Amino acid sequence: MEYHNPVLLKETVEGLNIKPDGIYVDVTFGGGGHSREILKHLGAKGKLFAFDQDKDALLNTIDDERFTLINENFRYIKRFLRFYGAKQVDGILADFGVSSHQFDVAERGFSTRFEADLDMRMNQDDSLSAYHVVNDYEEEQIKRVLSQYGELRQAPAMARDIVEARRDEPIKTSEQLKAVLKRFLNHKKENKVLAQIYQAIRIEVNQEIEALKEFLLQTPEILVKGGRLSMISYHSLEDRLAKRFIRNGLFEGEPERDVFGNFEVPLKKVGGLIVPTKEEIKLNNRARSAKLRIAEKL
Repeated sequence: MEYHNPVLLKETVEGLNIKPDGIYVDVTFGGGGHSREILKHLGAKGKLFAFDQDKDALLNTIDDERFTLINENFRYIKRFLRFYGAKQVDGILADFGVSSHQFDVAERGFSTRFEADLDMRMNQDDSLSAYHVVNDYEEEQIKRVLSQYGELRQAPAMARDIVEARRDEPIKTSEQLKAVLKRFLNHKKENKVLAQIYQAIRIEVNQEIEALKEFLLQTPEILVKGGRLSMISYHSLEDRLAKRFIRNGLFEGEPERDVFGNFEVPLKKVGGLIVPTKEEIKLNNRARSAKLRIAEKL
């Protein structure tokens, strides 16, 4: 299956500093590109666990006795690793982007390019879909979603128009939603604004920010001393959380300092921010906004 062209493949896997007999986790399996690269670096005693909540990803499973694919959200990483007997691991890789497959399958509703039912669920067993956000949320809730997750200045007016329109009939499809918000879609910026709207609704549907925070808080306990965390983010909300957590172990505010002004952190950054080359972006346009950060357990 043409599923996902892995972004920053070499750099992300190199960032893990893989030991041949180590235990590693790919928490965003998708098409398995990063996992296959990790397995190339592992010896016979190495072990790789992978997580993906999307049932479609199970079709890409790797036939290798060193590999275990877990059909769950990575926010439950600690629970499921313990279930499989792995209390600590040597490295964790995370690629937080929506897979090319999810964007390209029209009926999943992730892409602005297709007419589709409002869905956007990464886990298709979840009850909350884009339809429910658009049709069941209160105006204030819709405003919060569009403002917080889409960083849209016109969020209050957009929320008002959505609530007004759905009084006549439910907003069921992507094209209906575009029609309702047409006055905000200036021809020059239409794609950008639509992408922000879709991003906001998708993040809410999949609780992406909550899942990311829960995942990050578990990583210091799961990683062995010297273990690595290699993370790719695609929008500023994710990247800010990753950057702040690596810097001071918090998502907001400042850590408590001792009398000398020092504070303890669970992780330290390794190297600087890594972004794709022009060549990679040319080959894979979806890599253009990717940011890779690497950290090590102290």
